[in-house]
Amino acid sequence: MITAAKRLSQVLTHMGIAYALAYTVTGSAVFSGLAVIAEPIINVLLLPFHEAAWAKRRRMARDDKTRTMLVAGEKLSQTFLHAGVAFSVMYVTTGSWAIGGVAAVLEPICNVLILPLHDRLWDNLEHAATPAGRLHGA
Repeated sequence: MITAAKRLSQVLTHMGIAYALAYTVTGSAVFSGLAVIAEPIINVLLLPFHEAAWAKRRRMARDDKTRTMLVAGEKLSQTFLHAGVAFSVMYVTTGSWAIGGVAAVLEPICNVLILPLHDRLWDNLEHAATPAGRLHGA
């Protein structure tokens, strides 16, 4: 149940970011609404596959230095994933390379900064919901 709520919250957070950025660059509620529907859903669907692939690579790493480098590579790759989706959605929606480019730069930056805070909040909620978490006053 909490996993479903977390995923729904991720979608809503993505939607808020997508709408704010799309409205800022287009000034159009219609284009922003299209971005809200398409972009976050595509990212939320792709992200688990991305995370699973990188987790497998980290498990295969032979030392801590390699694992640390893989975490950095994963974050960079995640940024490019978000940028590609943001560009594609805004380009298809508006037909503008410039607006697609602006979205490709701003959207991943916002997501990479905001979503870890979102996930940390949900991790704390999950921990507090467990019997061990409640016993330790978390």
